[in-house]
Amino acid sequence: MTGTLGLVRLILRRDRLLLPLWIVFLCAIPVSYAASYGELFPTAESRLSYANNAGFITLYGELSGTSLGEFVTWRLGFVPLMVGLIALLTVIRHTRVEEETGRSELLGSSVVGRHAGLAAALLVAFGANLVLGGLLALGMHSQDLPWAGSVALGLEFASAGWFFAAVGGVAAQLTANAGTARGMAIGVLGASFVLRAAGDTSAHTDGPLAWLSWLSPIGWAQRIHPYGANRWWLGGLLLAATAVLVATAVQLAVRRDVGSGLLPARLGPAEGRLGSPLGLAWRLHRGLLAAWTSAFVFLGLLFGGVAEGVGDMMRDDPKIQEMFQRMGGAAGLIDSFLVGVMMITGLIASAYAVQATLRLRAEETSGRAEPVLATATSRLHWAASHLVFSLLGPAVALLAAGTSAGLAYGLAVNDVGTQLPRLIAAALIQLPAVWLLAALTLALFGL
Repeated sequence: MTGTLGLVRLILRRDRLLLPLWIVFLCAIPVSYAASYGELFPTAESRLSYANNAGFITLYGELSGTSLGEFVTWRLGFVPLMVGLIALLTVIRHTRVEEETGRSELLGSSVVGRHAGLAAALLVAFGANLVLGGLLALGMHSQDLPWAGSVALGLEFASAGWFFAAVGGVAAQLTANAGTARGMAIGVLGASFVLRAAGDTSAHTDGPLAWLSWLSPIGWAQRIHPYGANRWWLGGLLLAATAVLVATAVQLAVRRDVGSGLLPARLGPAEGRLGSPLGLAWRLHRGLLAAWTSAFVFLGLLFGGVAEGVGDMMRDDPKIQEMFQRMGGAAGLIDSFLVGVMMITGLIASAYAVQATLRLRAEETSGRAEPVLATATSRLHWAASHLVFSLLGPAVALLAAGTSAGLAYGLAVNDVGTQLPRLIAAALIQLPAVWLLAALTLALFGL
């Protein structure tokens, strides 16, 4: 473990802007909810009416109680996913990416222990989540919510981050490719969400699969039930699982060489289309395209299924009905909701466009671009082969989101023929802004 503190300082210096921004952002969301939802949903009846929706239960989980703190915690059901995602990406970035680029080998030539890199990445991730939990508890208590519940909410978020940071540490030992490690870890995160969603949805309908939620670490975190039961022992369960994963990551690191993964790399197929820059770009981007498109299909189905309940919520609650009467009744509210959803998917698609464009930078820094450019391939031809996926990839993902949302909402209201083209158009209209961000990313890459 020699040199661990030095590597911690190096990571903190490299992430001196990114980590504080994420911590502030993830603290601001709950505090803003606590400040606004007290006026928007002042009674237990209004909170129950809002939460009694199968789509919302799939997205956020089941409402544990009707107090303001419990309602805000329920509405924050998606945040542990964000915390876990940031934690696992942080660990992989400072472990597997460092090995893949050769920087860890350079650092290893100095007085640095074999496990110092992994230990430093985990310590930073654990510390950042601890700070997040502490600041969140202070922020929620500042909104006149009980101390015990505020600390329990901080524990919910922090323990989710700790667990998935350890998942990232394990994934980084299994494969020599950072992208594959991210895919493995995000797959565990996605499976946790699906298990929690399936279990809670089944419980809401008195189905037989409610037990699935107890197989999900996200489900464990949400079942701490801040401001209600305050089940501290579930936080302890997540800590114990985190410790097991950390020990597993250390043992796996012992069994592999630096720069390699525990799972052997497979030789790629000798396909003829790999002889062109576009064919190679397709080989590099197809996994990313499939992952993003699948995620957008899920988002479309989720939000399309929830949309009808938004109108029902307004009709059942006079206060909310009064707020949205200027939108032209329930139909206007649903349209506004769907427009907002498509704007959100557009923002997410922008992240995909930026990620796909930055593949150019990754190919250069890894040295894989040199053999391609050493042939008759021009630099513009090489860049254009990747930009095809920066432009068309988000278009495919948005088309998938609009199609799935249109089908889900159209089937719910028995009007697929009208709703499907409307929602496809609402999704695709986000493309110009997405392409603009891709172009800006390309310009910055060129600089």
